[in-house]
Amino acid sequence: MTVKLGFIGTGGIANNHLSNLSSIEGATVAAFCDIQAERAERAARQWDDARAYTRIADMLDDRKLDGIYICLPPMAHGEAERSVIERGLPFLVEKPLGIDNELPQQILRQVEEKKLITSVGYHWRYQESTRRAREILAGCELGMALGYWMGGMPMVPWWRVMEGSGGQFIEQTTHIVDLLRYVCGEVTEVYAAYGHRVMDKKVEGANVPDVGTVTMKMANGSVATISNTCLLPVGHHVGLDIYTDQGVLEIRGGNLKEIVRERTTEYRSRANAYHVEDQAFVHALRTGDPSRILSDYADAVKTHAITVAANESARSGKPVRLG
Repeated sequence: MTVKLGFIGTGGIANNHLSNLSSIEGATVAAFCDIQAERAERAARQWDDARAYTRIADMLDDRKLDGIYICLPPMAHGEAERSVIERGLPFLVEKPLGIDNELPQQILRQVEEKKLITSVGYHWRYQESTRRAREILAGCELGMALGYWMGGMPMVPWWRVMEGSGGQFIEQTTHIVDLLRYVCGEVTEVYAAYGHRVMDKKVEGANVPDVGTVTMKMANGSVATISNTCLLPVGHHVGLDIYTDQGVLEIRGGNLKEIVRERTTEYRSRANAYHVEDQAFVHALRTGDPSRILSDYADAVKTHAITVAANESARSGKPVRLG
């Protein structure tokens, strides 16, 4: 069975998925929608019989598709998901789910009513290093975790404004929040402090905080802090360090370092996590079995709620409990 896919949004992250899909047997892309017609047309030329559109409804009504990739900036979510859900189509949507809680909650209710297969692009879950960390932690008592996303500001206009991206913690650091949830457990409370140090003066129109740190209480009694900055001229730490009664685990993308008293062991992921994620989605469409999908929409809403709560805490100066 050939799975026919459509793309809403044809930017950088879409190209990543397209590269993977080109090597997945039985997957083809038949339609592309983008507000920039030339981008949609350029993408369509790379696939046999694919067509380009500038209106989501036109694409969905014109082509018989088995699943949709939604690859849009945070502020642009809503119409795409609702249109896809109305037609009963499974979808993979890139993180974050939006810039607030209201829209994702609405979409979640619609997804659950239709009982749709969904996937959300938290690709760190598909790293072999992440799987190994979960296995090791099963035999440990968790104490605390420290997470990081320390780098520079992406120079796309929507990213630098809160109304476009929701800020770094929602748009970027959400990966580390999701990794924390997946490996260490659920978050019950957050307390955040953000600051504007450099980038609001260096980059015209920028209003996102360029430094921030968020302390979290976990349901299992452990604690965590995740910090981020987008003011650096170079990339630095991106990952999660986990402290247990047995030692330390350092997760850096596809790499894991286990530090215990007698030894230090390093594990390296061999597979491309994005590719594994795309394979899982295509498998679900082909078979109806979503078991390989590690982050569906319902689960991703929980991660998103933590990042929104962090923004709320930073505004109010008070801790925010998660229901």
